Amino acid sequence: MNEQGLVSKYTVTSCNESEVENVLNREFEQDQKLKVIVSDLTYVRVQQKWHYICILVDLYNREIIGYSAGPQKNAELGQRAFATVKYNLKSLKLFHTDRGKEFKNQDIDEVLETFEIERSLSEKGTPYDNAVAEATFKTIKTEFIHGRVFSNQQELDLELFDYVNWFNNIRIHGSLDYQTPSGFKLMHL
Repeated sequence: MNEQGLVSKYTVTSCNESEVENVLNREFEQDQKLKVIVSDLTYVRVQQKWHYICILVDLYNREIIGYSAGPQKNAELGQRAFATVKYNLKSLKLFHTDRGKEFKNQDIDEVLETFEIERSLSEKGTPYDNAVAEATFKTIKTEFIHGRVFSNQQELDLELFDYVNWFNNIRIHGSLDYQTPSGFKLMHL
């Protein structure tokens, strides 16, 4: 391929080989708010470049409790998502993600250690282990991203803020008996 100047359209991403176990073990129904947070990243077009969105989802009521967007797929994106959480981070008990390196690194480790949050990682090559985060992003892609090209990062940030507010406070969820995440939490606390 090099001799012919060919480049593959497929990319091979390296996997985080950490010994951290899958503590969550697909226990997606949780009965306490902020007990288990799941996270993932997805991409979005900003002009002619890819930017990324990171979300933190509370498994108790499927609320997006933290989010960030930016041009780099790295640990800073995750750190900024944690910085947007309006709750005391010491309330969080377990943080579950896939094995992407943007989630298993020193920067994220420091956040988790500082706030005494246990880590859980999906098994290698098993997206079902992070099914709620994956399903949330499928919804976000369908309702917010699909067919959109944002003109700049500021536009993406403002519209993502509005979308998260709508997602948490207006959009009903079948998994919550057709209540909003905020309505479900109010009813059950």
